[in-house]
Amino acid sequence: MSLILSVDGKRVHATTGGRPFDVTRPTTLFVHGAGFDHTVWKLQTRYFAWHGGSVLALDLPGHGRSEGPALDSVPALADWLFRAIDAAGLATAALVGHSMGSLIALEAAGRHPERVRALGLLGCAVPLKVANVLLEASADNQHLALDLINAWGYGSRAQLGGHRVPGLWMMRGGLRVLERAAPGLLNADLRACNDYQGGEAAAAAVRCPTLFVLGERDIMTPPKLALALSKKIAGAEVVMLPGVGHIMMEEAPDATLDALRRIL
Repeated sequence: MSLILSVDGKRVHATTGGRPFDVTRPTTLFVHGAGFDHTVWKLQTRYFAWHGGSVLALDLPGHGRSEGPALDSVPALADWLFRAIDAAGLATAALVGHSMGSLIALEAAGRHPERVRALGLLGCAVPLKVANVLLEASADNQHLALDLINAWGYGSRAQLGGHRVPGLWMMRGGLRVLERAAPGLLNADLRACNDYQGGEAAAAAVRCPTLFVLGERDIMTPPKLALALSKKIAGAEVVMLPGVGHIMMEEAPDATLDALRRIL
């Protein structure tokens, strides 16, 4: 099911995990990564929506079915996220973000700790420096940028197969989502990640239960950087997924869900 919000006079699309959105239930916002949209959260959103909570898996501005333009900085996206929370009628929410989405969730929790009840950071690293070849290819809207993200985003096991649904290939599915993005969108996202410098300060301001979910084989956001960041947040937990790459929600959906259940 979908929910349409109005933020800054623009149409914002979110999915609700297959159940009507209920503002009276504890709500979790799921925030996708660079170039992606709400569809990366298939299993996780449905589980929490059907187990006592409400869910909003947002399409960020200019992504998926949300109106643009895209915002090109993590602080701007963090402020936008709270305007979306206000538009949904929520006083507080849990935030779960992946990759760029994890930076947005982290910055948001640091800016307004009183409004975030729990924080899940998947594939999170600070600094999140983007390879020059990827920045350059995305600036020219080359398909190479999509191919690189797809190749670097999955662990070697996932690249050979292993989708839970027979006949489906997760790498091709991920690539198709990236191919749907508007020209210039991926580059704006990657520059936002590359330029973000507030991660450590935001981490120091976080006051809610926090969980890092890391892929052992993640080459896009190396686990050693996430482990260092986790030490900046009092009481933060870390779950390492063996043999898994960067896009763990697709590659290891059950293990990712089991990890998130620790705080949600």
